[in-house]
Formats: sequence, structure tokens, C-alpha cells
Amino acid sequence: MFADRTDAGRQLARALISYKGQPVVVFALPRGGVVLGVEVARALESPLDLIVVRKIGHPQSAEYAIGAITEDSDVVLNPDEAGLLDRNWIMANAEAELREAHRRRAVFLRDGARISAEGKIAIIVDDGLATGLTMEAAIRQLRKHHPLKVIVAVPVAAAETVSRLRPKVDDMVSLYIPPMLGAVGAFYEDFSQVSDEDVIALLKSVAHP
Repeated sequence: MFADRTDAGRQLARALISYKGQPVVVFALPRGGVVLGVEVARALESPLDLIVVRKIGHPQSAEYAIGAITEDSDVVLNPDEAGLLDRNWIMANAEAELREAHRRRAVFLRDGARISAEGKIAIIVDDGLATGLTMEAAIRQLRKHHPLKVIVAVPVAAAETVSRLRPKVDDMVSLYIPPMLGAVGAFYEDFSQVSDEDVIALLKSVAHP
């Protein structure tokens, strides 16, 4: 059990401390992942950027992800779920989420330039992994930018998601892999929503060239 995202981020930073002094860029998934990303970036004395990935929700339950899309239009779908839905509906919703991803980057970073992952150790941070579709999309986006390594770092993750994602990255750090995950928030005493204003303030507190 983590007290809150800040506590989880500090514990995660300790697990990643061997990367300090190396050419690291931390990439956080907003909003929740930014709280942890700040702690990791501070500990490793590395810059912090965002990968804005948007979930594509099921038409009957928006919170249930059938896929995800990144700012670079990379789409990852759950084939079992997506195969049962109208392709045009999926693509229309993906386009809507893509626009929201671009809007969020502009709000969070005021159209600031992205930090290049080329030749760097890219550490992707989030507050937990359930289905892992958003993280899989983030990995796919970063790979296109030719990083030296891609590392996924989270406090808690579903075992089957870790098994699926591990072959796609150079290292996978999860502080806890429970036999049954349920909801990520169940592993935090405080899992309060992170606001846009919180994200903006956090990003201003760390290096972003």
C-alpha cells in the first residue's frame, strides 16, 4: 500500500537509482503519472517530458479501455474487444481522443518542444498498470524515436500485463505485482484525482529544456 502518488514516486525512484548519471529522460503519462515522474526525474537529476496517451473507451462503458492512441497517432487495440465493434466508430473515437491529446500537451507544456528520446534511456512512468494498453501505446511511440533503451517503471502492475509488455522493453520495474490487481487505486491510501493545474505546476518544478 502506497500513501499517495508522491510516496509511490519516491519508492520508484529508489528502485531506479542505478540509472542516475546516465543519459536518462523520464516520460510521464498524465495526469497521475506526472506526480511520480517528477519524483523520479528529481532523484535521477534528469529532464521530464510527457507522453500523452488517450484511452479509447468501450461504447457501453467509457472507463473500460478497448484501445489507446498517442499524440503521434499510434493506436493499440485489444483485438478481442475491438473485433466486436464497428471499425468506423473506433476510428472516429480515436480521432477525438487524438485531438484531446494534442490539446492536453498544449495546456500542460504551452506548446513546449518535446525532449528527444534519440540515443537516450527513456523511462516511462505511470501510477500503475491494469490492462496496459496506454503503456503499450506509449512504448510504441517512443520506439519510433530511436532511444538507447526503453524502461517501464510503475509502482504496481497486473501480472498478465507485465508478462505481455516485458518483451517490448529493455527493462520493466514494478514494485509490486499482485496475484489479482483489481483497481490500481486500491493500492493507494490517497488516489485523489490530479488536476490540469497540478500537472502544470509539477512540470514547472523540474527541468524541461
